[in-house]
Parts: sequence; structure tokens; C-alpha cells
Amino acid sequence: MTQETAQSRKSLTIIVSKGTLDWAYPPFILATTAAAMDMDVTLFFTFYGLGLLKKELDLEVSPLGNPAMKMPIAGAHLGMPNLLAALPGVTAGATAMMKNMIEKKGVATIDELRDIALESGVKLVACQMTMDLFEFKKEDMIEGVSFGGAATYLEEAAKADINLFI
Repeated sequence: MTQETAQSRKSLTIIVSKGTLDWAYPPFILATTAAAMDMDVTLFFTFYGLGLLKKELDLEVSPLGNPAMKMPIAGAHLGMPNLLAALPGVTAGATAMMKNMIEKKGVATIDELRDIALESGVKLVACQMTMDLFEFKKEDMIEGVSFGGAATYLEEAAKADINLFI
């Protein structure tokens, strides 16, 4: 690819700061779609989003404080009051329901989306400060991840056409 061609490509950066199952989908869906549209993509994983780069994923849905969470049950879409969401076992139940829906509808898993992202040339950058803060080791992370700080992200963001925070 010539330098002129690289400069004419659109680019996207996303700061990924959340690590629940429901919050993991938007950055990976947007990143893989943008890569399929021949865009340069960088995902910068920081704070709780950093867990999405770990080799072993055990993602959960957090129904607490999520009034928009309505699950299709018996032909209706029922919301969950915060009082119920705080009860023991509700997070596990909501997670199991979501994972079941994902499988039934044929939606790619986060593991699959991470693989697609890497195969598509999406840059996955783990925040080094957060690595240090949470005492993660590089060996904890999947292959293909690079490590950098705020300056690494800002260099990419400064030249990107689209910058998102999720």
C-alpha cells in the first residue's frame, strides 16, 4: 500500500472502558465492521475494558442500574427493577439468559469477535497504566495485543476520522 493510499483510508479509534458482556459487543462489532469497510481501527482498552483482552473470559451482564435492560420473556419485553437486580443470583441468571439468546440467535461470541478483529488488522492496545494498576501481566492477555499509554491512544486519535468512547 502506498503512503497516499494509507492516508486516504478512513480511520476509527475507540476507547473501551467497560468489561461486561453487554458492553463488550459494541466496540468489537464496530471495530470489525469498520475493518471490513477497509478502515484503520484502533481499540484502546482501559480500566474495566482491559479485562476483555484476557485469555480467559468470564463475562457477565450487569442488570443493576440498567433500566433499559429488557429481556424477551414469554412474548413480552420485561424490564428488571433495581431492587430485584440487587438480589443474589440475578446477575448469574441474567448472564445465562443473555448467553442463551446469543447462542440461539447465532450471534458471534466475544472470543470469536476478538479473533475476527485481530485477523482483520484491528490494533488492540492495552493501557499500560491500567495493567500496572490492576496488576495484570502481559502473559494474562491474548496474543496480538500491544501495550501503550494515553499518548499512544492520542497519537492514533489525533489522526482518526472517528473517535468513540464506550
